[in-house]
Amino acid sequence: MLCSSNSLISGEALYQWRLWAQADAQKAKISAYEVDWFLQGVSNLSQLDLRLGLYQNWTTVSLRHSLDWLTHQWQRRLSERVPVQYLVGETPWRDLMLTVTSDVLIPRPETELVVDIVMAWVEQQQQIPKPVVWADLGTGSGAIAIVLAKAFPHSQVLAVDISAAALEIARQNAQRNQVANIEFFQSRWFDRLGAWQGKLSGVITNPPYIPSQVVLTLEPEVTNHEPHQALDGGNDGLNDIRLLVEQAPNFLQPGGLWLTEHMQGQAHSIATLLEAQAVYKTIQVHRDLAGIERFVSASI
Repeated sequence: MLCSSNSLISGEALYQWRLWAQADAQKAKISAYEVDWFLQGVSNLSQLDLRLGLYQNWTTVSLRHSLDWLTHQWQRRLSERVPVQYLVGETPWRDLMLTVTSDVLIPRPETELVVDIVMAWVEQQQQIPKPVVWADLGTGSGAIAIVLAKAFPHSQVLAVDISAAALEIARQNAQRNQVANIEFFQSRWFDRLGAWQGKLSGVITNPPYIPSQVVLTLEPEVTNHEPHQALDGGNDGLNDIRLLVEQAPNFLQPGGLWLTEHMQGQAHSIATLLEAQAVYKTIQVHRDLAGIERFVSASI
């Protein structure tokens, strides 16, 4: 979040600002709920405070920025379609609060299930060779790496991204969420992980998987503001996934987990790629909470 000294305004002034912002949001066909999300990011008000208007009669409300700043930023949300997460500089994800900038993708709720799949897989294993080492390839904000590090505190997590700017955000988030068992690598996938050949317990990735021609047709919040390097998966969206399928067996321990998120409609193609390698077994397709095929896992 951009730094600024705290600003004090009356509860009534903020109440009226919220009504104005909600009305403008509806005109722009943006959910009025985003106004409250935005205000929670710049104040200490809770969702309940805002919904019930409990602050309206307060003498003062403390904001991290001036009301003029809020107005300017909210206008950017409406006119430029800047995601509200980028405006406030953070987003909740699982039980974390993560710093986000336009250098990283905004972590999606459906991606939260990646960690649940890993945890379920671990429970099914009779034994995982020690040391346990997870690789989060294309870590972005560090969301997956941090949750893995928290879920498996005695393991080591490798957070890998080709973007130095993204890795800096991931480092900040690891510190913010008080995890220390993560090592960061600036690398294109496995390129700089030579020392880890045959040593990884699992390769977990949320790679670029959107076909190039589709990227430019997405919502303006995505197309105009999120990093295309983290979105564009080539002509069919599978360029990076192909490489990960081919190279992962060199880095996984026997029995190790391979897991990727993907776009709706890609599960069969990914399963076919895995089958063609003849080293993967227990290939599974996993659905998200909406019932959409969202992840493919396998082991070697």
